[in-house]
Amino acid sequence: MEHSQAVFVGIRGRVLALEPGTGTELWRTRLKGGDFVNVVLIEDRVYAATQGEMFCLDPATGTILWHNPLKGLGTGLTAIAVAGTGSQSAVTMRRRQEEDEAAAAAAAGATVAM
Repeated sequence: MEHSQAVFVGIRGRVLALEPGTGTELWRTRLKGGDFVNVVLIEDRVYAATQGEMFCLDPATGTILWHNPLKGLGTGLTAIAVAGTGSQSAVTMRRRQEEDEAAAAAAAGATVAM
């Protein structure tokens, strides 16, 4: 299954990938601790933060690609924010797609009317 079709869940020090139509677990990766895990999918990587540490995972397999312990910053909750086009929300991307489709339809209609 393509990773863009998976649902990623962070829970109790783990990240799971689920098949969205059935909820079937595709993979599970243990990170650190047993607490909240903040998860975000950016392009072709899953980023997860837990216990004050950052992880980068392969969305297809759950393999940890890299880990940064963020030394000296403690073990509190970690927020993830990303700049650039890869961080667009699904809503923003869908709105742009709809605008592009409407513009293409309007252009096609103008061509037919001529």
